[in-house]
Amino acid sequence: MKRRDFLVAAAAAASGCVRATQHKDAAEGARRKPAAKPNIVFILADDLGYNELGCYGQRKIRTPNLDRLAAEGMRFTDHYSGSPVCAPSRCTLMTGYHTGHAYVRGNLGRPRIGQLPMPVETVTLAELLKKEGYRTGAAGKWGLGGPGTTGHPNQQGFDHWFGYLDQWNAHSHYPDYMWRNTKKIILEKNVGGKQVRYSHDLFTEEALTFLRASVGRGPFFLYVPYAVPHVSLHVPADSLAEYKGKWPETPYKGGHYSGHPTPRAAYAAMITRMDRDVGRIVALVKELGVERDTLVVFTSDNGPTYAGGADSAFFESAGPLRGLKGSVYEGGIRVPMIARWTGRIEPGSTSRLPCAFWDWLPTFMDLAGAAGRTPKGIDGVSIAPTLLGRSGQKRREYLYWEHHPGRGMQAVRMGPWKGVRLNARAGAEAPIQLYNLDSDVGEQKDVAAEHPDVVEKMTAVMDGGRTESPYYTFGAPSKARDEWFAKARVESARMLQPEWLHEGVEP
Repeated sequence: MKRRDFLVAAAAAASGCVRATQHKDAAEGARRKPAAKPNIVFILADDLGYNELGCYGQRKIRTPNLDRLAAEGMRFTDHYSGSPVCAPSRCTLMTGYHTGHAYVRGNLGRPRIGQLPMPVETVTLAELLKKEGYRTGAAGKWGLGGPGTTGHPNQQGFDHWFGYLDQWNAHSHYPDYMWRNTKKIILEKNVGGKQVRYSHDLFTEEALTFLRASVGRGPFFLYVPYAVPHVSLHVPADSLAEYKGKWPETPYKGGHYSGHPTPRAAYAAMITRMDRDVGRIVALVKELGVERDTLVVFTSDNGPTYAGGADSAFFESAGPLRGLKGSVYEGGIRVPMIARWTGRIEPGSTSRLPCAFWDWLPTFMDLAGAAGRTPKGIDGVSIAPTLLGRSGQKRREYLYWEHHPGRGMQAVRMGPWKGVRLNARAGAEAPIQLYNLDSDVGEQKDVAAEHPDVVEKMTAVMDGGRTESPYYTFGAPSKARDEWFAKARVESARMLQPEWLHEGVEP
């Protein structure tokens, strides 16, 4: 037998052994009693709208794997992100605090340096799960602290990290560099504007590697904060081919974000590629025999974008909801959410429970059998009873959001009522709009004048349900904010110099 033929035969035999082992693992996993502490895979899309999955009503973009995940698990109709923009939404997820109490309440940052970092004393979901014996890993976009800061993922409970630390860097899906833990990884094939190594694909491979390395070593928490479909409109040709020529197109010329000749096709292709890779992650969980031990959650960090050539109107990205990313109307904060735990969550089920990102920390602690060790005073409540179809779901009085650009915004969800204050800097002088979401999910009819008692309750929450922050204030800019920006400006200028790219890189 020729050497090449021998190697091919050996590889095929090895592949067959691996497949046989994986099938055996999957069969044994299906028979085994679920583990006491579930593995957790939390997948987060970036700027994915409420109506951009088939199982939520999307008709133009294919999402077969996520639609299947919903059919095998629970779909939430009234799930909310932590904020209408990236960094604060992720902070609420990691800490269990809403944006009236969270440390990071807005996208306060400079290029490459990263957003305002969470302080070292922050208690995060990853830290808490690690204390419960979980192996913790993340791959994707962080946004809660740059290199060398207290907000770095390795400083906030993650054993392993790979991806973008800084949100500005994530505006390209073909970046010059990434971070693996504290080490800068130069993507030489992308340097100089080349588009070879697609960051989304790297995140998926890192997630799959973490899964393979974690099974059999106790429970694990895998956080996959993908950077798509956030613009720029970048997607490999093999995915673009599915949609190219399907719809009339107006080329996007670009600006801060890259241009694209077929923006609609590119945007749809980004979502379908993400759907494909969610399918790969879910399939590996099954192949490794831990499907019944693993809770898989998929959601988005905020509503769909208005920038970079994305056509949210064409795709009806927010569905019947008002507003887009950056808005505290429903379209900016109500997001798709799917949870699947084979054998524990009822397949094909739907929940209308109003819940939000800050509920995940107490939920995961509850499911891990550690509800008594959940930090006191956080804003989240466990939604484990709803997920598992049990009685005893705690009902909260309200959900709260604040957003600081321009005149500032606040929003409150209280039962079917939604209150919106668009000029938060004016305080009590600013009117509150009121909508009944049961009859007006599109927030078109302001009924504040008809329900002064409800408006009074909304006012009390907006004025008293938050604490002041030195970095995010509805008043005059604080000294602390100005000082941080001054330091960030200097450091950012240094990091934007061409030589910084290879600074500190190990040979």
